[in-house]
Amino acid sequence: MTEPAATPEHPRLSSLSTGLRCRCPRCGDGPLLRGFLTIRDECPACGLDYSFADPADGPAFFVMSGIGIVVMMIFLVIEIAYRPSILFHLLVTLPVLVAGCLATLRPVKGWLVSEQWVHRAEEARWASTGKHGEGRRWR
Repeated sequence: MTEPAATPEHPRLSSLSTGLRCRCPRCGDGPLLRGFLTIRDECPACGLDYSFADPADGPAFFVMSGIGIVVMMIFLVIEIAYRPSILFHLLVTLPVLVAGCLATLRPVKGWLVSEQWVHRAEEARWASTGKHGEGRRWR
């Protein structure tokens, strides 16, 4: 089974490397995103059509879960050890949570799009095997 990146013009690249750098999963040169989170229509360097890319809410879920767990563990340690006021948490904990999510959202989205291309992910196609009850006669 050949990988989609294994063409003579474009050697297979690491999906982690190209994804975290938000680069084209095929050539590794062209930018994947336009603006902060908008996926381009195609790669300006190699012309790869990005219409296959649909990470949906996956990046947001993984980032919120990962950063939320880490920051909340730190929050809990600080809360138990020092008992700071609520103002401390509003001025420190909340901005750290938001900054952590915003800083990691873009690379995670790039990585998920790169993984979709490498593994040829696509929307599921369903085929009917017949109508309910077909093939038997109820008596």
